Amino acid sequence: MLKFCSLYSGSSGNSLFVENNNTKILVDAGVSGKKIVDALDSINVKPEEIDAILVTHEHSDHIKSVGTFSKKFDIPVYASEKTWSKIPKEVEKINEKNIFTFKSSEDFVVGDLVVHPFKTPHDAIDSCGFNFFDGKTKISIATDLGHVTPEIKKCLENSKFILLESNYEPEVLRICSYPSLLKSRIAGPNGHLSNNMAGQLISSLIESGLMTVMLGHLSKESNFPEMAYETVLSELESNNFKRGSIDLSVASRFEPSNLIEVI
Repeated sequence: MLKFCSLYSGSSGNSLFVENNNTKILVDAGVSGKKIVDALDSINVKPEEIDAILVTHEHSDHIKSVGTFSKKFDIPVYASEKTWSKIPKEVEKINEKNIFTFKSSEDFVVGDLVVHPFKTPHDAIDSCGFNFFDGKTKISIATDLGHVTPEIKKCLENSKFILLESNYEPEVLRICSYPSLLKSRIAGPNGHLSNNMAGQLISSLIESGLMTVMLGHLSKESNFPEMAYETVLSELESNNFKRGSIDLSVASRFEPSNLIEVI
C-alpha cells in the first residue's frame, strides 16, 4: 500500500509526501522548513523519518528549503545532474554524502520504493515528474508541464492515483493582472497545464485503472479551486464519464491534504 499527502501545492510553494510501510519520501521542498515540519506533524511524521527528498526542477517554489532541510535532518536529496547545476546555493548546504543524481527514464530505488522519473515540458533545465511503485501499486506526480506528450501519458497509465497539475483557467489568465510575457509563458508549450487539459488527460487515463486524482499546483491569480474542480468534472462528462468515475479533490496551497491510501 502507498500513501500520499500534499503538504503544500500551488504557485507559491510545493512539497508532497509519499510513503509505504518502510519508506518516506518528500517530493520538493518549495516552502519554508518550518512549514514542512508543521505539515508533517499533522500526519504524525517526524522530519527525521524522511528517507529522501526528490527534486522535480530548480524553480524556487520547488527548492526553497531543500538545502536547509537536508542539512538540518541529514536527509539524502535526489535530483538530475542538470538540475543540480542550477541550484549551487542549495548544493553548498547539503552534506556531500547526501547528494544523489538520477537520470530521466531510468528507475532508481529509495528504501523499498521504486521511482521512475520522466521528463515534463517546462521552462526549466530538466523538469520531471515521478512514478512510484510498491509492488503492483503505482501512483504518479505530474506538475509543471506545458502540454501532455505521448511519453507522459504512457508513464501515467495504470496509475491508481495521480497528483496532476491543473494550473490555470484560460479566461481568468487572460484578464488577470499578470504581465503579458508571464501570461504567454504560463499558457505556452513549456508552461503549465490548464484545467481543460487536465480534464482531458484524466479522461484518457480512467480506463487504465485511474481511481483517484488530486488537482495541484493551482495558480493564485489565474485559477480557483472550485473552478478547477468543476472544469475537470465537466471535461469528464463531455468524454462520457460520469462524475463518480473517479475520486477527485483539489490540493490546498495553505495546508496539508488528507493522507490518501492507495492499495
